[in-house]
Amino acid sequence: MGATLLSAHARSQLVHRSRWLNIATLVYNALEGVIAIAAGLTAGSVALIGFGIDSGIELSASAIALWRLDADADLKRRERVERIAHRLIGGLFVALALYVAVDAASALWHREAPGESPVGIALAAASVLVMPLLARAKRRVGAALGSRALVAEAQQTSLCMWLSMILLCGLLLNAALGWWWADPVAALGMVPIIAREGVLGLRGTPACADGCC
Repeated sequence: MGATLLSAHARSQLVHRSRWLNIATLVYNALEGVIAIAAGLTAGSVALIGFGIDSGIELSASAIALWRLDADADLKRRERVERIAHRLIGGLFVALALYVAVDAASALWHREAPGESPVGIALAAASVLVMPLLARAKRRVGAALGSRALVAEAQQTSLCMWLSMILLCGLLLNAALGWWWADPVAALGMVPIIAREGVLGLRGTPACADGCC
């Protein structure tokens, strides 16, 4: 549906729904980040710590999406907020990619073996289930509102699911087979995905007029 076809009431309902979806994502990612970093520090897992930091990036993305939604009623402000928001998120993702790459490479070089982390495995499995549901719902609302910024934020929630799958594989291989290198290799597997999102964000998006999606 093009945004120009929406009545004021319908648009208001979509904005309200999008706001609650982003609040739900923010709450989940806050819990996810605290648990992942705590479990990662306990087990010495580079991938888990990187995943926890990624949750912080997702928190920022949700906060930026809420900022975007607050600007929805003013078309000129909406367009400016979308451009700024995408670039801010892109910069954060590039920083995350650099952090994970350096930390994982150091773990491989020094042969730092992580301990087993049942908590990390359970967390990654939960995120594989939860994130696609949130991403799908947010993408639909963002498209209905004609917002490239909100659709991009939903894509970042989808990215979290893929990172969860990579993390889960690394943790399971370490726990089942003792492949200590699987954890930092899994972390390195996150880097090109994260970096690509960062580059796309830094390039920015055109102003999103009604119906742009």
